Order: sequence, then structure tokens, then C-alpha cells
Amino acid sequence: MILEVAILNVKAGLSADFEKAFNEAQKIISSMEGYISHQLKKCLEETDKYILLVNWETLEAHTEGFRGSAEYQDWKKLLHHFYDPFPTVEHYV
Repeated sequence: MILEVAILNVKAGLSADFEKAFNEAQKIISSMEGYISHQLKKCLEETDKYILLVNWETLEAHTEGFRGSAEYQDWKKLLHHFYDPFPTVEHYV
């Protein structure tokens, strides 16, 4: 199992809109082959900051399967405009 970790810095004041968009986007990611589970957690110390944890069966399920899919384009449209700076994504075993 691979754990994807992303720190998400949402543009100031857009947390409510981000959470609404993420509620829709999580339907996309959870439908992908190789997806196991995910958690989105809001930071207590910093407003508009989140951590996204996604468990995948393999690294390729995320990097090739999800990111190479048509569904990923929908994910990007829903979420990527909220981030500043754009998040670094890391993978852990």
C-alpha cells in the first residue's frame, strides 16, 4: 500500500468553497482503480490549510492511473484553482 500525502494551502477565505468542491471531487478519486481510502483534515493552527491523505494499492495507481485519466481533468477543474502555492505531493510506504 502507498500513502499519498499532500499539504493543501487554500487561498485565503476560500475554505468553505474548497470544502464544497472537495465534497464533489472525492467522488471522483474514490471511484478510481487502485484507490483504497482517503482523509482530508483541516489544520487547527493555520486557517485555510489542509492535509490530504490517500491510500493507493500501488504508486502507479496514483501516478499513472489516476493522473493519466479523464477523471483527473475533472478533479483539476474542481480543485486546482484553490491552491497557492500548488501542493507538493509525496508518497510513503
